[in-house]
Amino acid sequence: MKLSSKGRYAVMALADLARFNQDNPISLRDISLRQGISLVYLEQLFLKLKNNNVVKSIRGQKGGYILSRKASDIKISEIFFAVEENVKTIGCEKHSKKGCNGRSAKCISHNLWDELEDYINNFFQKKNLGDLINKTENRA
Repeated sequence: MKLSSKGRYAVMALADLARFNQDNPISLRDISLRQGISLVYLEQLFLKLKNNNVVKSIRGQKGGYILSRKASDIKISEIFFAVEENVKTIGCEKHSKKGCNGRSAKCISHNLWDELEDYINNFFQKKNLGDLINKTENRA
């Protein structure tokens, strides 16, 4: 299964933003320090998140980022989409007429992995940032 660090780090950073945002912008530096994510990498991720209207930037000395909507209105799948993250469990193109791995037919386990991919993507479609924050705060 493929899930790069982009999606994981974006979710971590936005969870941090949602958890520590008390109506004031949060700096990427603060998120970087709390989550152990490179500041340069966060800048790249937040540019994509801003361009996809997941976050808003606030300029100025006390500037930073805020969520564009309530955490409960931001789906995890939307975060993945914003940072160009795809969950893939199969190596071939899902709807291609070609088979798996350049063969003329799909591999024997293709349907199993295809079904898993659909399950995972549906899971992320149903979960939102608010769910993540609520579970984290209930465990603390």
